[in-house]
Amino acid sequence: MARQDLAKAKDAKRDEFYTQLSDIEKELVHYRDYFRGKVVFCNCDDPYESNFFKYFALNFNALGLKKLIATCYDGSPIAQQELPLFPEAETEPKRKAYKVEISEVPDLDGNGSTDLTDVQLLLKSSAHNVKAELKQNGSFDSPESIELLKEADIVVTNPPFSLFKEFLSLVVKYDKQFIIIGNTNALHYKEMFSLFQQDKIRTGYTNFNVGMYFQVPDTYEKFHHIENGKKMARVSTSCWYTNLPVLKHKEELILIKHYTPEEYPTYDNYDAINVNTYTDIPCDYEGVMGVPITFLDKFAPSQFEILGTSTFDMEKGAPYIKGKRIYERVLIRNKKPQIS
Repeated sequence: MARQDLAKAKDAKRDEFYTQLSDIEKELVHYRDYFRGKVVFCNCDDPYESNFFKYFALNFNALGLKKLIATCYDGSPIAQQELPLFPEAETEPKRKAYKVEISEVPDLDGNGSTDLTDVQLLLKSSAHNVKAELKQNGSFDSPESIELLKEADIVVTNPPFSLFKEFLSLVVKYDKQFIIIGNTNALHYKEMFSLFQQDKIRTGYTNFNVGMYFQVPDTYEKFHHIENGKKMARVSTSCWYTNLPVLKHKEELILIKHYTPEEYPTYDNYDAINVNTYTDIPCDYEGVMGVPITFLDKFAPSQFEILGTSTFDMEKGAPYIKGKRIYERVLIRNKKPQIS
């Protein structure tokens, strides 16, 4: 997809979902050791609006970051209007696309610690030259943003859900580590599924199949509740994805059930047995099994091999049992069947 098409797609979708700081803290606490000495890039984040920027700026010294880079795209409907981290930003004119690069967060207010006031002073200080307007539109796929991406070690952000496939392809293309929020529906993308098969992506620690609440602009008509005067919308299919190590994906499932033909019927259109939940996976079956796609949140590469999905590998593109269509399945094989 051409860059101008990406921009059109962004304009056509309501993709302004702003992640709560509490959700960011809950997930990122598990990766603290991976940030030391690294360049972190938040490439879908207006520093004046984004809690991702706020998290890394406030924890810059504690995490031992080498540099923090954040960019925002031109034309964001809430830039400097709805979610300012700094109250006085409400009176400033809406800016064009720009970037912020921070290599240090000193104690500028002299209170003995670094806090949001120090970050605010840093952004205002001409001596540090941390802020610069971009020549292009600031979209994550723009040439300027890609040059910043090349410099980065880890990308951490909440990309537009409608452009998640394109965003993921870009960070994979440039071989970057990432911790990003996406839609569980992305698991159905062939490119995404291929990364799971290769153990190049995995679900994060929190919120899989539970969803998160995001702050949305006042112009949004659909939302779930008001919190501190702001509209909050729940996206039930949101979750975290990363290519960094996640401990739960190193823990093998304890399998207690045994295979019987009666409990585990074979599909009409594929030589595999059906398993209704990951807890029902038989410990002693050597062949191919079809499990719900939610299994990917429990997947340990040391224990199972992912062979494909019903969408891409079964005749008719869906699993059938006795002529009845059932939900999509991930096709797996147990690497360590307990054969007596």
